[in-house]
Amino acid sequence: MSTEIKDTLQKFIFENAAVRGEFVELSDTWREVQARHSYPPAVKTVLGEMLAAASLLSANLKFNGSIIMQIHGDGPVKLMVVECDSNQRMRATAKLAEHAQVDDNATLTALLNAGGNGRFVITLDPHDKMPGQQPYQGIVSLDGDDMATVIENYMMRSEQLDTRLWLGADAHVSRGLLLQKLPRHSGKDDQTKQASEAEDLETWNRAVMLASTLKQEELLSTDIQTLLNRLFWEETVRVFEPVHPHFHCSCTREKVGNMLKMLGTEEVEAALEDLGALEINCDFCGKHYAFDKVDCAQLFAVDTPVQTMIPASEAKH
Repeated sequence: MSTEIKDTLQKFIFENAAVRGEFVELSDTWREVQARHSYPPAVKTVLGEMLAAASLLSANLKFNGSIIMQIHGDGPVKLMVVECDSNQRMRATAKLAEHAQVDDNATLTALLNAGGNGRFVITLDPHDKMPGQQPYQGIVSLDGDDMATVIENYMMRSEQLDTRLWLGADAHVSRGLLLQKLPRHSGKDDQTKQASEAEDLETWNRAVMLASTLKQEELLSTDIQTLLNRLFWEETVRVFEPVHPHFHCSCTREKVGNMLKMLGTEEVEAALEDLGALEINCDFCGKHYAFDKVDCAQLFAVDTPVQTMIPASEAKH
């Protein structure tokens, strides 16, 4: 294994079958996510797996925009957010309950779904939305004992796509493998279509069986090319040009100002009365924004439309 890991997303397809796959490995991006927070090991595992999953899913976006994955938890972890756009620019954060105690080996259920009220949210947000167009958002219960199962269940319910995921993360690297069985396009006669679908199913079942031999330790310690060759060496696989995910935070002073405007004059003025100034840090990148009384007065004096903003959950006062 190479000592230097470059963040990479590798797409591939199985020739003569409607089955596609992707590998991802994230080290620099994952390191940036962890740099500003001291997460317990169990939280790192789930957030790292979520980061790999977001990269894998966003690689198949058919628009210029972002996929935002959120888990709203009812355990010691209250929120996890991962965002990845169509250029593989990524950011992520997690919020723990105050004074939360997290066991090093805590499961996803113990962390986020202790009372059975955890929610998994995927938002697809085009960057070039038409006027009045809202982002697509799917919200489901947290159905599954691990991150891979939660997403597989979501994909089957919302997209009706057979999707299998193998995810792993530790303090150094986040890796994942995705397999998807795609629907066949119409236009062929029934007999030919049935033969093609049978071949697709056979290839799909074989690919899933091979990938299921992949152990967590092997996933975390082995580079993409080695895994691809090791798992699918008997298959005819076409590999595409790799892309390289990287950390990027889209926070700006304007977006934070818009967030304050959404809170309203009364709430902002009350906070200023107590604090004298508002000190806001981006939870994703740690960037600091300060708004004094003059700054806030200017915010509400200028009648400008509110643009896309950082949700309140992503900033701390």
